Amino acid sequence: MSSILKPRDRELVERKLAEGVRGKVRIVNFTQQFECEYCDMTRRLLEEISELNDRIKLELYDFQDDAALAEKWRVDKIPATLIFGEREYMLRFFGVPSGYEFGTLIEDIIDVSKGSSRLSPQAKELAKTIDRPLHIQVFVTPTCPYCPRAVRAAHQMAIENPYVTADMVEVIEFPHLARRYDVMAVPKTVVNDKISFEGALPETHYIHHVLEALK
Repeated sequence: MSSILKPRDRELVERKLAEGVRGKVRIVNFTQQFECEYCDMTRRLLEEISELNDRIKLELYDFQDDAALAEKWRVDKIPATLIFGEREYMLRFFGVPSGYEFGTLIEDIIDVSKGSSRLSPQAKELAKTIDRPLHIQVFVTPTCPYCPRAVRAAHQMAIENPYVTADMVEVIEFPHLARRYDVMAVPKTVVNDKISFEGALPETHYIHHVLEALK
């Protein structure tokens, strides 16, 4: 079976991880042997990434057989990928982190290895004001060049504040969710099933929009 990462991409990713990863990283992947069209591709991609750096460990779980863990981390669909550092951040990918979102995955791995985000000081202070559960879903497609900006903002909020659960949701793989949330353009952010907005906003503006769900 051929590799998903091309030799040139593999070399670039290995170098980036070597330069950026500082601590241990756990990549948790929920898959299923049957009835998951994109599970195999996601697992293979994560296996190739984990092979590039000794500090990155991949944990594979079956969505049905390991239902207790899925419930613990509130995983309700697959393929699901969670990126943990020293803390179990609620930073998740639902669907293959491919296309433009592949870069998001690599940057997230580096961030959790350091235990801190790259938000500006002002944005970090805003994220730290969150004092109750906040669930952010960012709907994307792999070919959307603006989507990573929204996903990164949400994921970095999850790094800064344990109340935040931040999901990338690939709309092509989960069309029922695209219909449920009336996703007509991406990126679309839905917060606590209460408010939604479209577009890739500057990080402080993005966080201000997210905070509207707490009012």
